[in-house]
Amino acid sequence: MPAYVINDMEVTDPELLEEYKKLAPATVEQFGGRFLVRGGALGVLEGAWRPKRLVILEFPDRARAEAWANSAEYAPAKQVRQRASRSNIIVVEGAAPPPAAAETNP
Repeated sequence: MPAYVINDMEVTDPELLEEYKKLAPATVEQFGGRFLVRGGALGVLEGAWRPKRLVILEFPDRARAEAWANSAEYAPAKQVRQRASRSNIIVVEGAAPPPAAAETNP
């Protein structure tokens, strides 16, 4: 089941964040992940949440997402991100995919 790492980030040092953007992608890919959202325009549809910059990563499963977040490979980029921003980060499991058409039609 896929898992998603969601980072609500407030950038405090934009120049330093540029360094992070160069370091992080290779580590994400190394753990089978990919960027789904990387700071694009956003709008609040309901509620009081006002994210500053939203980043969403997809991994094959929660174990891979957590392995990436705690890995030696990501550690240097993570340190840069922590100096360049304040983040609230969660990992959440996605929904199971629907059954294939062949499985639902006898």
